[in-house]
Amino acid sequence: MTSGRPSAAGGGETSRDWATVLDELEGEVLAAESVLRADRAEEIAAWGRRAEDWVPPSPALGPVPEDLRERAARLLQHQLAVAEELVERIIQSRRQRDVAARMSYGPPRPVASYIDRAL
Repeated sequence: MTSGRPSAAGGGETSRDWATVLDELEGEVLAAESVLRADRAEEIAAWGRRAEDWVPPSPALGPVPEDLRERAARLLQHQLAVAEELVERIIQSRRQRDVAARMSYGPPRPVASYIDRAL
């Protein structure tokens, strides 16, 4: 986290606010990644619905300060990678659920019967 002192790029208070925003975003990405690694299907599906929860940072923050741009770019790449994996896992989970539903409720298969009698 950067201090409230002005940076070489003149960020000052804005730099500290952006550092806080980036910390929060990074925490969300790490939490999503943790759910993926734990392979908890229900939680993975829930993350797919969380996109509506996101609120962008205040426009009053202005552009990302120069001293935080590299960090923001790395975080963006990490977010995109985790988001892509979440999408893949959600699709995979839905496919598995659909297959399981068809198997559970499909018509019963005929079962071979053998009668043990002398001919």
